[in-house]
Amino acid sequence: MSQISILIIDDEPDNFDVIETLLSEQNYQLHYAASGKDALATLDTFNPDLILLDVMMPGIDGIEVCRRIKAMSKWQAVPIIMVTALNSKYDLANCLNAGADDFISKPVNSIEMRARIHSMLRIKQQYDNIQSLSRIQENTINFLENNLSELRGNLASSLSHELNTPLNGILGTIGLLDDDLENMELDEIREILGWADKSARRLEKLTKKFLIYLELELLASKQENDAISCTKFSASAIEATLISYAESLNRSNDLVMTFEEAEIALSERYLSTIISELVDNALKFSLPGTLIKISGKVVGDVLNLSVHDSGRGMTEEQIAKIGEFMQFERKTYEQQGIGIGLKIVKKIVELAAGEFSISSVYQQETMVNITLPIIHN
Repeated sequence: MSQISILIIDDEPDNFDVIETLLSEQNYQLHYAASGKDALATLDTFNPDLILLDVMMPGIDGIEVCRRIKAMSKWQAVPIIMVTALNSKYDLANCLNAGADDFISKPVNSIEMRARIHSMLRIKQQYDNIQSLSRIQENTINFLENNLSELRGNLASSLSHELNTPLNGILGTIGLLDDDLENMELDEIREILGWADKSARRLEKLTKKFLIYLELELLASKQENDAISCTKFSASAIEATLISYAESLNRSNDLVMTFEEAEIALSERYLSTIISELVDNALKFSLPGTLIKISGKVVGDVLNLSVHDSGRGMTEEQIAKIGEFMQFERKTYEQQGIGIGLKIVKKIVELAAGEFSISSVYQQETMVNITLPIIHN
């Protein structure tokens, strides 16, 4: 097995010596570049599997070097770990926007560095495996390209980050335990396992959303209505579920709910998905202490379901782009997600022959309105 190539970009040679010492027992081939200019010129020579990049450098700083490397298709998949003394959210956001995959704070800790490098290389290997499989199965991808063309672009860029973040958390904590388990106290081990559990649940949530979306696309392409069935819109059950979720965010007092019961022409699973996605968005994009009003009223042959929050709001342009897999104003607000939730809701409503609409005042409020057919006994 060939050695893993790691390129260290730092204007201080002493820092390279420190990193070389910390990684001396690992099967890594280390290369050094004393400036961003030298690093860019020697990428093809060193052919790195991973890059450790100092942020503060004269000439071309680390953020610009990262941006230039990630702009080259050949090196986009190579993980870049920023080594930085900066810790403000603004500085870290700039690194992420430039394409950085992870961070290590100065002074560098040996256990943390080995764990982060290990997790990044695992993710890179998984990416390489997926790419190989993709090339082998290129003919079958034509179906996805014809039916799921909108999975390109914004989804590709945002999904990568959203998958990497919890994967880093899981693999990083496993690496920490693997490297130093014998020297850890039980409480410390439990805390670290808690980090891994949190990351795993985030990854599970994202995966479930993506699978639901693909399922809906396939149903739509086949013009099937397998999801249509009869579900009782139970006020007590819905209220209990939403209150429990809001309590986990310390916002149970922010929900105001008014429901009328009805039989809905939609599966229980999809009805639950609609409600949870709408309320999750309302909680995510509004401040604690502001009310979220949720109502369900029977009008003729339909149930009118609405969710209103006094939060960030949306512009007309943003409303028009729902379904393009983007988190609006992500650079400012740094929320999790890939912008798929409302798209899923819209597709379920369309599948049920209902109607979906959004009205919003930017920086003031958002109202999502849905009509779903009901079944009269």
